[in-house]
Amino acid sequence: QVQLVESGGGLVQAGGSLRLSCAASGRFLSLYNIGWFRQAPGKEREFVAVISRSGSATRHADSVKGRFTISRDNGKNTVFLQMNSLKPEDTAVYYCATTPRWSDAPHEYDSWGQGTQVTVSS
Repeated sequence: QVQLVESGGGLVQAGGSLRLSCAASGRFLSLYNIGWFRQAPGKEREFVAVISRSGSATRHADSVKGRFTISRDNGKNTVFLQMNSLKPEDTAVYYCATTPRWSDAPHEYDSWGQGTQVTVSS
């Protein structure tokens, strides 16, 4: 079983940037495709991005395309989410999770981190 810990969240003004990290322990992160999701209060968990095991393939939700970039460093057992040009509607708890599939559906993901809060002020 892999354990995931997200970090890097915080309070930022609109137009600012944050870099989230998802660190793994227990197993090598390179065994999994990794996704980032977010959940705002009163809303369902929303797909943000996914990256393949090697990092050669990525997919981003339309709502973040061109602003967010997912990447990974398997040597450091860590996946990143670079978030630029942040908007108030990006405010949410951000989670990383593992999956053996190529999917944007939360139910296809197995291990989840505890989440990190991102708040974007206008």
